[in-house]
Amino acid sequence: MAADQGAGSYGAVKAGLVTWNLDLARELGPRGITANVVSPGYIADTEFFRDRLPDTRRTDLVSATATGRAGASADIATTVAFLASPEARHITGQVLHVNGGAYGTR
Repeated sequence: MAADQGAGSYGAVKAGLVTWNLDLARELGPRGITANVVSPGYIADTEFFRDRLPDTRRTDLVSATATGRAGASADIATTVAFLASPEARHITGQVLHVNGGAYGTR
């Protein structure tokens, strides 16, 4: 999300990963290898947030979702498991926003 919403140097690094992913998808695709980026939203039970946000910030992040809840690590894990499965063999060069609808795509 930082790549699209502007977040200084952090956002620039994230934008670079998105572009690099496109190159990887094109380079590795002929070998049957996919490359995708998973872009999580607010996942409360991670080291990144450590569930130490002020109540007002937590409320704002959850309110921004369409699901009305914070994400869980399992939401990310199941997405990655799907992308690694044969069922996702034609999904490549994509950014999957796993954020409960907090950030829409263009």
